Amino acid sequence: MQTSSDRHEYPSHWEADVVLRDGGTARIRPITVDDAERLVSFYEQVSDESKYYRFFAPYPRLSAKDVHRFTHHDFVDRVGLAATVGGEFIATVRYDRINADGRPASVPADEAEVAFLVQDAHQGRGVASALLEHIAAVARERDIRRFAAEVLPANTKMIKVFTDAGYQQKRHFEDGVVRLEFDLEPTDRSLAVQRAREQRAEARSVQRLLAPGSVAVIGAGRTPGGVGRSVLDNLREAGFTGRLYAVNKALQEKELDGVPAHRSVRDIAEPVDLAVVAVPAPYVPEVVAECGEHGVQGLVVVSAGYAESGPAGRERQRALVRQARTYGMRIIGPNAFGVINTSPEVRLNASLAPEMPRPGRIGLFAQSGAIGIALLSRLHRRGGGVTGVTGVSTFVSSGNRADVSGNDVLQYWYDDPDTDVALMYLESIGNPRKFTRLARRTAAAKPLVVVQGARHAAAPQGHAVRATRLPHATVSALLRQAGVIRVDTITELVDAGLLLARQPLPAGPRVAILGNSESLGLLTFDACLAEGLRPLPPLDLTTAASAEDFHRALTKALADDRCDAVVVTAIPAVGETSAQDAALAKALRSASASAPAKPVLVVHVELGGLAEALSAAASTAPQAASTAPGAGQAPRPAERPAATLSGPSEASPRLIPAYPAAERAVRALGEAVKYAQWRREVADPGKVPEYEDIDEKGAAEQIDELLSRGSGLTLAPEDACGLLGRYGIDVHRALPAPTPDEAVAAARTLGYPVALKTTAPHLRHRADLGGVRLDLTDEAQLRRAYTELTDLFGTPEVLRPVVQGMAPRGVDTVVRAVIDPAAGAVLSFGLAGAASELLGDTAHRLVPVTDRDAGSLVRSIRTAPLLFGWRGSAPVDTVALEELMLRVSRLVDDHPEVVAVSLEPVVVAPRGLSVLGATVRLARAPVRDDLGPRTLPVV
Repeated sequence: MQTSSDRHEYPSHWEADVVLRDGGTARIRPITVDDAERLVSFYEQVSDESKYYRFFAPYPRLSAKDVHRFTHHDFVDRVGLAATVGGEFIATVRYDRINADGRPASVPADEAEVAFLVQDAHQGRGVASALLEHIAAVARERDIRRFAAEVLPANTKMIKVFTDAGYQQKRHFEDGVVRLEFDLEPTDRSLAVQRAREQRAEARSVQRLLAPGSVAVIGAGRTPGGVGRSVLDNLREAGFTGRLYAVNKALQEKELDGVPAHRSVRDIAEPVDLAVVAVPAPYVPEVVAECGEHGVQGLVVVSAGYAESGPAGRERQRALVRQARTYGMRIIGPNAFGVINTSPEVRLNASLAPEMPRPGRIGLFAQSGAIGIALLSRLHRRGGGVTGVTGVSTFVSSGNRADVSGNDVLQYWYDDPDTDVALMYLESIGNPRKFTRLARRTAAAKPLVVVQGARHAAAPQGHAVRATRLPHATVSALLRQAGVIRVDTITELVDAGLLLARQPLPAGPRVAILGNSESLGLLTFDACLAEGLRPLPPLDLTTAASAEDFHRALTKALADDRCDAVVVTAIPAVGETSAQDAALAKALRSASASAPAKPVLVVHVELGGLAEALSAAASTAPQAASTAPGAGQAPRPAERPAATLSGPSEASPRLIPAYPAAERAVRALGEAVKYAQWRREVADPGKVPEYEDIDEKGAAEQIDELLSRGSGLTLAPEDACGLLGRYGIDVHRALPAPTPDEAVAAARTLGYPVALKTTAPHLRHRADLGGVRLDLTDEAQLRRAYTELTDLFGTPEVLRPVVQGMAPRGVDTVVRAVIDPAAGAVLSFGLAGAASELLGDTAHRLVPVTDRDAGSLVRSIRTAPLLFGWRGSAPVDTVALEELMLRVSRLVDDHPEVVAVSLEPVVVAPRGLSVLGATVRLARAPVRDDLGPRTLPVV
């Protein structure tokens, strides 16, 4: 319990756990009056040189006055933060608000002097950079806009901390001191620096878990069969190249099957990098404490009994993560299946999988242990003979993902030279905004295939997830926008992964089909059409085709400029032998090598021999351990060439994937075609246009004035029209008509012809229910329509009728934007009407939307042909429609207080468009944690 200081309550929301450059963690929190002893102890461990750099003079110890000053803060004008590991300080930072003369000041002064001190043993870990991010965020919260720092010229490390941060800064030298001044407003460069540091730190934290030099299995029993003993045996049998230890309080032996045995981690004389914890949940805290005190870098907790078991378990899980982070350790789990790294330099099988997967180029992440087993099993079967494509580079089963999540593993895979394709099974996405950002960056470098479970139910009980109002279809669309290959089943996950791992990306959707079965060729042709591909007429080689016939046909098809990919279909001939299988496989491999830029797939029917032969280009069998268990430290995995847009790395052999059904092969190819198109488009993402008629400042002032009336406000029509008008969005004028006479007066004001419509919630935007009368050309028609509506649906008080001038005829559409608490701002588009709503024919893009995004948004709905002259109708003004969406995107991006906008209907005519209805909702701007300092999720 922290004690507050001076004027303000203790700001607990400033507490945060961060990942440092070396992959360890530290806790950042405000310094309080309770920290006097910690501060003195910390200072005593700082070298004289570092003290000199901090105070510009020899300063061997802190006086009582210094201790008081550095521990008493008002959390407004004077703030101190400390980075702690194991509850002890490893670094401090403080700011003091100053005026223009450099003297202590209070609000409204907006400048502060900042100073750091980092223990020498922790320098180089990125502690100061993390503290700068957090103290800058605190300062902005307290209306400080600028930092000043004085640094000795010899203190190059601290100067680099400031200059590398990415802020706009001034630097000058006077009186033997370098004075740095920099604005604290985040810039594109500062955000880029922050995210690059985040990637390196989080990737390193996962790398420490996947490539340890030593592993201790805590809870390994004497007899085979238990969880701990199974993990120990799996590690040993996989040929782990590092040191391996068995730990169990009940052990009296010095060895278990040749593995050194100890009663406690504390008894191990050497460093331990990774501990696999397989003890009952009540004993885990004691084990974690022993690991932390011994300097263990990370934990894989396979123990169950945590959040998946209910509220008590959830609190136990929170305590586990807090305890581990106190010691700077990261956790996979609890309730995890384990981790695997097939690199020959590591050979780590710290999991419950009894067999080590074949080495390969696919990274696997699964939140579910059961699905992890299924994925490993399918890849093992198919990688060993059915497709012969590849095996696994790394595998992570996160269990309850209380700490390490899919986001962390994505950070690792992004620049992992051993992984060409990433496959993920997700049952929940804890931070969709961050996941989307990381997925976009990863997908630009290598394919990312995702299947999401629990789509129609709540997330598993063990998972902490942010609330979202977006339906699953919308989340899927946003993931696709980020380049994620979204599939629905683990079968499709493996099918797509195997194709992407060893074949180049297709240049387009044109597909050649050839084979020895006319029927199978026609099935493949139909499947291509269903997937939106453009198949050429199938070439039937007849059942008498030889391997040489296949070779000639495939070579010719690959040389054809009209084809981007080839699907080969094959059925067995009567009495076919294994030698003939091998000949056909060799012919196909030889022909495909003539066109390395085009993918080739095989659809086979009960051709085990052919599938095995296709896999024979390189051995995928498990490699023998090159080093006996416990023989020494495991080096970092060797660098390998990364995959490129044209396909896998040159170091990888070109193997042909084979599928047992045409639909599966074509579905995988279809996903590859869409992904390749996304890769080409992401190279030129477009731009967010600037519009000179946008009044951003006036809109901000109007929003502030409206929110002064209260938050969660749905604007009155006139206020909504006024705000939209500041962004160049004109709403067609509508006048209330509470009586027939007032309806007639409104029509005279607007001019005939007019429309009469109800605005009652149950009839609004439902023309199909009859609540709208159009093209009323005179007073008699208007009065008659008014009577019809009130007779059918109720009194004017219920119907709330309005009169509106007729807009030019066109296609009715809907444009919406909403701020989702988890995913961020989302722009949506579709055609108006019940049919589109029932079919879910709506497209979505993340804000801010570029001009390219707007164009694709219009064209991505299934009913888009209605906008482009379907069946002889006049094409409508899609350019005006795209501009409208860009303006809506700018509004919600510029003003996060605008939490919802709905324009319905938007009638798009051959020339121009008309916004006939608009609803705007305001609320206080939600906190954007993705723009703040780096921090691990709060537990």
